[in-house]
Amino acid sequence: MGLLAALYVALVYFLVSAALVPSFMEKLEAFERITEESYAVQVQTSDIKVNHQAIRNETNEWLLTAQCQKITAETEDGYLLAAEEFYTDSSVKDTHKWVLVLHGYTGWKEEMYPYAYWYHEEGYHVIVPDLRCQGESEGDFIGMGWTDHYDCMLWIQYILSQDADAWIVIHGQSMGAATALIMTGEEDLPSNVAAVISDCAYTDAYAMFEDKITEWFSLPAFPLVDSACLMLRVRGGYNLKDASAMNAVKKSKTPTLFIHGSADAMISAQMSKDLYEAANCRKELLIVEGAGHAQALDKDPVLYYGTIRAFLAQLSS
Repeated sequence: MGLLAALYVALVYFLVSAALVPSFMEKLEAFERITEESYAVQVQTSDIKVNHQAIRNETNEWLLTAQCQKITAETEDGYLLAAEEFYTDSSVKDTHKWVLVLHGYTGWKEEMYPYAYWYHEEGYHVIVPDLRCQGESEGDFIGMGWTDHYDCMLWIQYILSQDADAWIVIHGQSMGAATALIMTGEEDLPSNVAAVISDCAYTDAYAMFEDKITEWFSLPAFPLVDSACLMLRVRGGYNLKDASAMNAVKKSKTPTLFIHGSADAMISAQMSKDLYEAANCRKELLIVEGAGHAQALDKDPVLYYGTIRAFLAQLSS
């Protein structure tokens, strides 16, 4: 029994590391495998490919002249976080509009630069961070939205230190969207946070792990996910059950636009529908037909940004 127990603990340790520790994932080549599997289930229609390339080309052209700077913040547990700040053009330098743009699981800030570009053109000051343990930001474990929602409060504080009258939008994708939604459940969220744009969020990290532990590792979710929660609480200081966007939106007073692709094979569109139904705030729901995971923009840029623009205009008028 002692040997079996030790082997089980070792398995749980391995699973937590393989899913949430980027350095360990790299040794296992898990990043490459997850990326390949994620790409394989994406929608590969010609319109998505053409739009994606056009958006990237426009973004890269903008980056050649964009005014920006690297900024950092230190977490309470001593990790240094990095972000890129993009300034507005001088013609709109007095604007109080700000946006915090958050990437997804195993992502990095550069992936979100197309969104930064659009907001910049709309007259926003833009902050695009690397979330904990990803990109240039330090950390031991990917936060799945929980530690991230505390970390991102540091960027909100930074914005308010620059502009006490800031009107702030948080635009998150996938895990970044879950992070934004979890932030709205906090009582001390500054009233300056005027809106959240939630693109393909999951309802909670526990449910995601139940699904992915079988998909990625061909192992049963029970009892491994509960054991992983216990292991993560000891090693990483948080519980997957805490990372619940669903619990947060039930308390939220922050206007939220939920967006999801109907053909998302990684995070079911039903999750955004469930979040929308549960949200206790001003809300809208956009399901983009034919879009896979995080492909709503590439599927229909006009609909995507048009809906966001109209939603935010209603709030700022």
